[in-house]
Amino acid sequence: MHLKSPIPILRAFDEAKAKEFYVGFLGFKMDWEHRFGDNYPLYMQVSRDLRIIHLSERHGDACPGSSMRIETAGLDDFCATLRANDYKNSKPGHPLDTSWGTKEIYVTDPFGNKVIFYERKN
Repeated sequence: MHLKSPIPILRAFDEAKAKEFYVGFLGFKMDWEHRFGDNYPLYMQVSRDLRIIHLSERHGDACPGSSMRIETAGLDDFCATLRANDYKNSKPGHPLDTSWGTKEIYVTDPFGNKVIFYERKN
């Protein structure tokens, strides 16, 4: 057996806000959307580079307020891009050095989920 990268499922409550945050602000692309029918909750996939995230409006798929970590290269440039996007609901600062050998920044989505971007220091 060979394990591959997990795909996190994060709870979302509003399709427009989810797309505004993940696609508009963070720069992920919309891969696909699924509903079982009219007036059913949305389940969708967004991705950036090789990182995939599933977002679900379905009760029971995920718990709001979750956290996930995404390893990045070029964190300072990415943070500068986020600040330049001037998203009204998130104003990220500069990455902070940690005692465990990374520098990190986090943003919180409109549903209380924390996305931590980190880069290993040498």
